[in-house]
Amino acid sequence: MRTERKPTRLDRVFARLDREPERPELLDVPEMSRHRFALFAGTLAFYLAIVWAVVITSWLVRLDWQVMFFRPYQQWPEIHAFVDYYVVLGQRGPTAVMVAAWLGWRSWRQHTLRPLLALGVSLLLLNITVGAAKYGMGRLGPHYATTIGANEMWLGGDIFPSGHTANAVVTWGILAYLASTHRARRWLSALSAVTSLGVGMSTVYLGTHWLSDVLLGWTAGLLILLALPWFEPLITRAEAWILGLRDRWYARLGRRRTAKRPVGRPVPVAPAGSGRPGTPAREPIAAPRTTRAPVYLAPGPHTARSDRTPVTPAGSRRPPHADRHPRNTAPAARPLSGG
Repeated sequence: MRTERKPTRLDRVFARLDREPERPELLDVPEMSRHRFALFAGTLAFYLAIVWAVVITSWLVRLDWQVMFFRPYQQWPEIHAFVDYYVVLGQRGPTAVMVAAWLGWRSWRQHTLRPLLALGVSLLLLNITVGAAKYGMGRLGPHYATTIGANEMWLGGDIFPSGHTANAVVTWGILAYLASTHRARRWLSALSAVTSLGVGMSTVYLGTHWLSDVLLGWTAGLLILLALPWFEPLITRAEAWILGLRDRWYARLGRRRTAKRPVGRPVPVAPAGSGRPGTPAREPIAAPRTTRAPVYLAPGPHTARSDRTPVTPAGSRRPPHADRHPRNTAPAARPLSGG
């Protein structure tokens, strides 16, 4: 007895990929609920607390200097090569390209521009908020510190908060924000949190950021993800405008193609003798003339083929036989032999 093989999880994934692109009926769009608003307010308070702790040169600044003097890259030099590659997960260019490719495929499958627009809005907020904080506070990094124990604020630097950490939180966290199921959202949220913290610790290991820079960068990226539901109406209007512009462009292109075609419709011509009323008869088409090679005649009078007298050959072409008789003659009677 032959039993059918039970489809595995991988088979179901490939079967889902083979389906035609379709727009889901209900898109799970996060809203600014009371729980999310409370989380946003708590994260914002933590952000301001970190900034204040650095400004007043509190214990957090002393911890920054202790970690810097510890020099992690000298304590564990065997992982230096791995950390150099891992920190790329926080660089804006490579991560934005990878995440945009995945979200672009999702947009094509779901017939919606929301994933790409949400990524664009989050990166725009990241550039504005984190960039303004960097150049506004102007903190110098560990390699450029001038006074031991100082907070190094407003000295023309650009490392507070950590851009690598904030970018890792936003670019990988947007996948959790756009997840279609609650289970996937939880797993992707934990994965993005671990990845972004790993990127921040990598910058501390390499000595390019203070520890407080990483904490503030992680908080800044989380604030952007928590504030995205406030921008969902803007994303919806932008998507409707872009799709409407696309439809108008297609319509204009279709009118141009129609104008290039002939205005009159071709009239079908029925063959002669078809018996259909109102159909014009097909005109006879003359047979094409074949060109013959010129014939050169000998000088003298010539007669046409029709005026010539047919010549009948005299006699028979067959050789004479004694036992054969001419046609239309009776053969001579043979003598009967007596018996």
